[in-house]
Amino acid sequence: MFGYRNIMEDLVAERLMVSETDEEELPVIISAKDCECDELEEFIIKMGGKIKHKLKLINAVAAYMPTVGVKSVARDRFIEKIHLDDRAYKLMDIATVTVGSDYANEYGLTGKDVTVAVIDTGIYPHNDLVRPTNRIIGFKDFVGNQANPYDDDGHGTHVAGIIAGNGFSSRGKYIGIAPDANLVGVKVLDEDGGGSVSDVIAGIEWAIDNKEKYKIRVLTLSLGTKAKSTYQEDPLCKAVDAAVRNGITVVGAAGNNGPKKSTIDSPAISPNIISVGACDDRNGSDLSSITIADFSSRGPTPDGYTKPDVIAPGVGINSLSNDGNGYIALSGTSMATPVVAGCAALLYENNPSYSPNQIKSVITNTANSLGLPNQEQGSGLLDIRKILNSVSPSPKPKKPENSSPNYDNSYKNMHSGFQSWYFVIFIVILVLIL
Repeated sequence: MFGYRNIMEDLVAERLMVSETDEEELPVIISAKDCECDELEEFIIKMGGKIKHKLKLINAVAAYMPTVGVKSVARDRFIEKIHLDDRAYKLMDIATVTVGSDYANEYGLTGKDVTVAVIDTGIYPHNDLVRPTNRIIGFKDFVGNQANPYDDDGHGTHVAGIIAGNGFSSRGKYIGIAPDANLVGVKVLDEDGGGSVSDVIAGIEWAIDNKEKYKIRVLTLSLGTKAKSTYQEDPLCKAVDAAVRNGITVVGAAGNNGPKKSTIDSPAISPNIISVGACDDRNGSDLSSITIADFSSRGPTPDGYTKPDVIAPGVGINSLSNDGNGYIALSGTSMATPVVAGCAALLYENNPSYSPNQIKSVITNTANSLGLPNQEQGSGLLDIRKILNSVSPSPKPKKPENSSPNYDNSYKNMHSGFQSWYFVIFIVILVLIL
């Protein structure tokens, strides 16, 4: 069995060593080389596997395999890698305080006509997302297979509110970064905030396949799993890298495993996405008073890359609750990530021709350093004001679409009308007299 280690992920080999019977089933993701997914599916079934997902995006199959079948599959020459279909989890802690950012909105950037796909626990149809217009324009459920939007955990709803809440129920007190953006909910995590890696990959693949239908430009992942290999081999990283190649900006949470080094989660270890760490700005907005959240994961990645790419407020963020139309304060890199995703939506609204690499470059190049090591802060703190000034020098506030009537002009028109009628009445009286 030790000869299989170049094919099997270490976790798979370890599970095989402690398995009690050859019939015990393991959840695995099996990738192949020089082989189509359909052929791989047939082979896995022949070897006793039960197919869960065909993951054409990464040329792999997710299946439940008896341990004896895993050993047999590992011997085949066209099998590339066998990964454990591990659990992915939402990335959050809990605290209290509020954060807001409306500078870009004042200048007419609200995320209008840009869609963000939220790969998470679902989205509850909170008033701030469906009134006065329903902006949850699509929903796919890989957990309960339900057709209508819901969220039995609340995490995805909180993330969605940070991106695109319009403050309807709070009378404008709690507004997201891109309050006119559209949302697509992709439920891959259950009511406890956990789910399989293969479900997450299937969700990413679905988002790519429906990119044109829903105008998806941004994909946000406030979830992760422990990084166990290089990003080139990691199944989740392969999936998010495919999304980037398809023109979608992917924003991922760095993880809540700090303050230890080398704790960045997958898929945030991918150099092709924007990985976000969390900071604590509760003591004020001055840079000197902002600190890295103790829980925020630090780099480097297994490949030696500096991560996270940027940091954003992630402690005590007030956003939407899945209980009625209320609000709740949560903390974690899960909360920092949608801040950056919302910013990406604003950039796409400002310039739809941007590529994911350009979005990442603008965000990282304008970040404000806190004077901390790069493996803690990346390029620094997200600065939407600086971003806006860099892409639109000397921006001017945009007039509201539904502006108030011009009372001066109305009065002038009315006065002019009175003068005309006065002249007509005078002529009529004069004719009667004569």
